[in-house]
Amino acid sequence: MSGPQQTGPAPGRRRVVVLALTALVAVAVVVAGVSVLTSQDRRTGDPASVLAPVEPPEVVADQLSSLPQGKQLPLRRGERRMTLEMPTSYTPSAPGSTGTDDYRCFLLDPELDEDVWLTGSNVLPGNPEVVHHVILFRVDEAQVAQAEALDDKTVDPGWTCFGGSGVEGTAANISDASWLAAWAPGGDETRIRDGHGVRLEAGARVVMQVHYNLLRGQSADRSATQLRWMPGDRDLTPLHTYLMPAPVELPCREALSDGPLCDRDAAMVDLRQRFGGAAATADVLHLLCGEGEGPSETTTCTRRVQQSMTVLGVAGHMHLLGRQISVVANAGTDQERRLLDIRQWDFDDQGSKPVEPLRLEPGETLTVTCRHQQWLRDKLPAFEGQDEKYVLWGEGSTDEMCLGMLQVAYDEEPTGRL
Repeated sequence: MSGPQQTGPAPGRRRVVVLALTALVAVAVVVAGVSVLTSQDRRTGDPASVLAPVEPPEVVADQLSSLPQGKQLPLRRGERRMTLEMPTSYTPSAPGSTGTDDYRCFLLDPELDEDVWLTGSNVLPGNPEVVHHVILFRVDEAQVAQAEALDDKTVDPGWTCFGGSGVEGTAANISDASWLAAWAPGGDETRIRDGHGVRLEAGARVVMQVHYNLLRGQSADRSATQLRWMPGDRDLTPLHTYLMPAPVELPCREALSDGPLCDRDAAMVDLRQRFGGAAATADVLHLLCGEGEGPSETTTCTRRVQQSMTVLGVAGHMHLLGRQISVVANAGTDQERRLLDIRQWDFDDQGSKPVEPLRLEPGETLTVTCRHQQWLRDKLPAFEGQDEKYVLWGEGSTDEMCLGMLQVAYDEEPTGRL
């Protein structure tokens, strides 16, 4: 089946990409064989110059804490729940006393003596005023000792984990990411479609990465997750998480471009001060996707499918300056299919959405496109008192991301890193 011509990195660059994947342990990175397109479509001036923009959601601590706990769904035949809770309370703080975000990982033990299928999940935030979002990672038995060593390094519960779980190997394969589940405020319990599950082997652990936002100050949290599961001898089709990130290069508005962080180099220095090595993802995404055309409100990254698979679910992720996000299969061909098309991004609605199963073969393409807009910072309390800055891919609530996530079933279990 025809698709856009591949314009990805050359073999020499691909070797660098593999090394970068291993070294960075980034939240999401892109496989070799992708291309990025950007357009010079930025708007300037104040929000009044934009034609009747729809009011964006005001994502602040008061709103997050007032959201009702997600709905719990009925169990299916043979399905059970397990609850995994942080061992003790943790009071978040920004590492190095810089920034307003703390990413903390906690090692949870489901005490499995046999394999199980995970068939759904929910998160029970202990302190909704500070819990921004949660990601659950699988830690295989061979990685447990490394995770325990990370946990033992600090007096406080857990460990700092900007960019991923911090456990080597859990973020290097974006075609089969170790993500078990993701949650954002307002999210309901999720339930994987009938006949499918995510395999969790005996002896495995779960890392719960909690992103704490500290704009309202520091207060203790003890969150938990509930996992739906079935015995491992059930005949289910394994599901995998397929990640589709794109770089973010959002410039300051022209009228406000004289700020100290409106220079990209200065913005990168600020990112490194707040997040250390994880900040390099902002540059590595360009290396992996191919060089873009510079700053823009819109960014697009296309991945070429490497092995036969069926897409069963889709989700998108951006932060507060996100406006639109889409995921399209075989864009620009007679086989084009739009899997996700969010015209007005709502940070409070980031749940995965089931799709009519879509079969994809090697060589076909998947494209994620995001649009971010600076004028939203004039509307959102989270940006109050902050100068405008050049916005890059970053871990903080006031940084940005562009990430598509697919639930897929492969014809054959994926092998290798990419």
